[in-house]
Amino acid sequence: MKTLEVCYELDFSKISFLERKVKIKSKKTFIYGAPKCGKTYLIYDYLANFDTNDYIYIDFKDFRNDLEEIRVHLSSFIDEKKIKILVLENFDFSFEIPKCESIIISNHNKLNLDNFEHLHVKALDFEEYLLHETRFHTATQAFNNFLKYGNMPGVVNLEEHTKERRLQEILRLYTKDETYEYILKILFLNIDEKKSLYQLFNTLKNQIKISKDKFYATVKTFENSGLVYFLPKYNQEKAIKKVYSYNHAFLNAISHAKKFKNEFTNMVFLQLESNFEQIYYLDNIDFFIPSENYIILSIPFFNPLLKKGIEKKLNKVLKEYHIEKIDIVTVGYSENFFLNDIKVEVLPFFEWAVS
Repeated sequence: MKTLEVCYELDFSKISFLERKVKIKSKKTFIYGAPKCGKTYLIYDYLANFDTNDYIYIDFKDFRNDLEEIRVHLSSFIDEKKIKILVLENFDFSFEIPKCESIIISNHNKLNLDNFEHLHVKALDFEEYLLHETRFHTATQAFNNFLKYGNMPGVVNLEEHTKERRLQEILRLYTKDETYEYILKILFLNIDEKKSLYQLFNTLKNQIKISKDKFYATVKTFENSGLVYFLPKYNQEKAIKKVYSYNHAFLNAISHAKKFKNEFTNMVFLQLESNFEQIYYLDNIDFFIPSENYIILSIPFFNPLLKKGIEKKLNKVLKEYHIEKIDIVTVGYSENFFLNDIKVEVLPFFEWAVS
């Protein structure tokens, strides 16, 4: 039982780990999320708290592991070694989960497992990014790098000339074939756009041969794993949704087209998504948080001449939705002003994100 012996001897006590806002807290936890968001290191951090004899860690994507040996002998091996914690990384559910005091399972896709706590691991938000970033000494410098290269933990401290290629490699980890690549690419090319799946499908079928069922099923898989988000319009279920990526920098990694406003707004969305469960958009309003009566506008290059247009745009919204808080997120500009007795805070992203 060479595979099981090797997996049992793994020691994670000396692996350095930077803190994340999420942690494994339950003895039975199912971890899911998009590729390279930090699921594995979250598991390493958890195991570092235990004696190496207490756990066995098995990665089902490790080519060296004999999967048939694992399937046949894992249950008896757990009993023989009196293992308390079983970790099944990238588990494919090809056999029944053995009994163990604590079980940690990871997978890209969101699945409903009875009696398991479900933990969605996402890419870094800006506060976490600042902990990981070791080269820049000011928030402004860190923000510039965050905006350009995104929020992936494994990309943060790479040499600059390798980052875009690494982002492309990460995308290919999740695409089974060329069709998957085309689908993911058309989604990311339309971030911060109001596009229906039908519109996207019609665009794509002019480029490749693909069925509607295949397109819709693949997009659903991407959504379930957290690669893409579809932001609804408030109180209008049938309205077209906005498309967002789990890493705003992917657009720049797959296309030479420059859509700075879209990337910036995707970045703002991800920061909100890490803090609020229910986010919507409204007409002329980027984001609306109904639980807080809070609206957020993404205006990278705000200037005072825009105030009159903003006031006109917001007047109806303020009354209809009883707005109490308004933020305008910018690249570097800051100012405060009042609109109908409501304070409007204009903040650079790097201030807004950590406030």
